[in-house]
Amino acid sequence: VLSHPPVPLHFAERMSPSENSEKARYNVEDKRGEEDYITTADRFVPSRGTCTSSSQLKLETDENWTPKNDYHEVLSKNLLGQESLTHTKVLSYRHKPKRQEAHQNDYKVLFSSSKETTSKARTALTRVVPQSPMKVLDAPGIVDDFYSHPIDWSLTNVIAVALSEMVFLFDTTTGHTEKLLALPAGNVTTLRWTGEGLHLAVGTSTGDVQLWDCCAERQLRNLRGHGGRIGALAWHQHVLSSGAADAEIHQHDVRIREHLYCRRSGIHDDLVCGLDYNSEGVLASGGNDNSVFIWETPQATEPLHNLTGHNAAVKALRWCPWQRHLLATGGGSADRKVCIWNAASGRLLASQDAESQVTGIVWGMQEKELLTAHGYSRNQLSLWKYPSLTKTADLEGHTGRLLGLAQSPNSSLICSSSADETLRFWQVFTPSEGTSKAANAKQAIAPKSFLKTIR
Repeated sequence: VLSHPPVPLHFAERMSPSENSEKARYNVEDKRGEEDYITTADRFVPSRGTCTSSSQLKLETDENWTPKNDYHEVLSKNLLGQESLTHTKVLSYRHKPKRQEAHQNDYKVLFSSSKETTSKARTALTRVVPQSPMKVLDAPGIVDDFYSHPIDWSLTNVIAVALSEMVFLFDTTTGHTEKLLALPAGNVTTLRWTGEGLHLAVGTSTGDVQLWDCCAERQLRNLRGHGGRIGALAWHQHVLSSGAADAEIHQHDVRIREHLYCRRSGIHDDLVCGLDYNSEGVLASGGNDNSVFIWETPQATEPLHNLTGHNAAVKALRWCPWQRHLLATGGGSADRKVCIWNAASGRLLASQDAESQVTGIVWGMQEKELLTAHGYSRNQLSLWKYPSLTKTADLEGHTGRLLGLAQSPNSSLICSSSADETLRFWQVFTPSEGTSKAANAKQAIAPKSFLKTIR
């Protein structure tokens, strides 16, 4: 696929990452009336109604906010806990005790509790997860943006990486790296390979979507229509879905000249930052308005369900590979939850507090597990058992916010991108033989089928 001579693994000359985060703004009153200082009580316990907005420590909807100095860091940890930044329920139990029924035997409770603990410990020993990456690559210039999708792994084993205004292709088989494009203006915000892995959709901060033939290294089309930065892309056969800051989802048929055949507006209220199709063409869309919508077909103009279990932006969402109506989602800083849904009925099946914003999700086919990527404050990857959502391991090593995850064609390797300007490769799951055979078959027929459909 890659015919040009290799360049160093650092992809490009080092550039400082863009600073696109905004400071949290609080409205602080400079003057108070004399009545604020008068009290007849013997305890100084303020009521919620008298608390100002500054004392409630609520952040804006911008997921890129992080502490800017040591004072902010210490304040957030002392007031809101070591692992929390925006959990507003300060006086609440994290693990609420279960009520014991009156007729229940105390000895039976102790026995069952001990038995359950033993079985969990025994199960954990059977799963060995490597705690260090097998490979680390430099990615200078990668933009620290929660809403971006800077990497994607193709069926032909090529990883596309967005570094500011440039896109590089890294062949994991040969180790060769080459530059695909450089935008004249703006940055690359989103990357998504087609199913056969030969064409790449590139979303930009100017609102354009470019289609590239990576074999010939040339641009095929430039799809316009959005009124803001591209937040997410997803393919289903010849249909490309794009979500942007104008809160719209556009459906493009890349086979025809008039590509835009459906414009979904008035559904999301803010930036659309997450899109993913399942094998049957059902689309899940997540936005900065804390909502997840399910679209039954690529032609649907109204959503089938609105999943409202999150309290922050939903960028991370991924369909289950072995159960077609199962969807996993993750929320931002003010939510920090991992949720599993039955998309056919719109029912929430399970949820768990991840203790930090969720930036990416992938499934493990053989182990029936979930791997999630996280931002402030630990910047770790977390492994969860399905369907209980019991955490089995944390993978640490990144020193900056994780921006996204990409999974190899055989599902075993995971590539994580981070604001610390590195890509790390983790051997997390067992290779799926069926996936490898299907990938080889698609790769063999792809050049004859899909190259003729894009116009």
